[in-house]
Amino acid sequence: MFGIIKKFHEFGLVGINKRNAGYTLTYNPRNKYPLVDDKLLTKKLAIEADLAVPELYGVIDSVGQLKKLESILDPYTQFVIKPAQGSGGDGIMVIADRFEKDWQTVNGQILLTCEIEQHITNILSGIYSLGGMTDRAMIEYCVQFDPLFSEISHQGVPDVRIIVFQGVPVMGMVRLPTRKSCGKANLHQGAIGVGIDLSNGHTLTGVQSNKIIHTHPDTRNTIVGVKIPQWDKLLTIAAGCYELSGMGYLGVDIVLDRDKGPLILELNARPGLAIQIANRVGLESRLERVKKAKLDKASIEERIAYSKAEFANKIIL
Repeated sequence: MFGIIKKFHEFGLVGINKRNAGYTLTYNPRNKYPLVDDKLLTKKLAIEADLAVPELYGVIDSVGQLKKLESILDPYTQFVIKPAQGSGGDGIMVIADRFEKDWQTVNGQILLTCEIEQHITNILSGIYSLGGMTDRAMIEYCVQFDPLFSEISHQGVPDVRIIVFQGVPVMGMVRLPTRKSCGKANLHQGAIGVGIDLSNGHTLTGVQSNKIIHTHPDTRNTIVGVKIPQWDKLLTIAAGCYELSGMGYLGVDIVLDRDKGPLILELNARPGLAIQIANRVGLESRLERVKKAKLDKASIEERIAYSKAEFANKIIL
């Protein structure tokens, strides 16, 4: 592992300090952070810009409002509960089915309504939020993932992360849930990150717990060479989030719903750096090339054309 990291440093691996000092602090205005740190504000912005997001079923912003929880949940058998200001996927609860008054999570756990209420109470207290501040609980549509992912994912919903710099997509990966991650697309909890060739949307090699892999550990199917559906639309959505958010450096997380198509899941002003290992290339050279190209005033179409031409990857086995 240390050999891989040393090699990446030689090829421009961006670490946390360089990301923060060189890009997030420089290109992300402080007054814009609430727009991406608060998922409710992000959702409102996306809707106003006519971009698709998972439907919001309800919001609980105080313990007193828990009395309306049953009426919010009553029409649904599936839903997601998440903290509005959560970080790293913590605090997200995915309900996949209901049995009379009980609920089943995506990994098969049976919950009583009172247990869901307790989880929401934890969200409200700020256990999962950035800075530990009091929070709100969002209840929203549970994405039904595209059938393409059924052979390379375990239980949960995969998502696509695209790093956008000055409006230009510079790197992408698909995050695949595993048994180890309990069905969540969270790399820190054991999900897989798989690099994507920006020029055509084909997957490259993957990384799980900092180890390079080529097959999904649960399904045993290859994760290499899979074509991401509607790739050009995903690039268009990601590039457009530059104008949407006013952020010069951000991660755009998109899910592919089998019925609704691409949906913006969230924006991240401090996207993680494991995407470089998944793509087996450092971010620095790509970011510096975009700076020199001065495309921040170019159209979305021009920025995507530049990205596809400049940042094509080759599968490295």
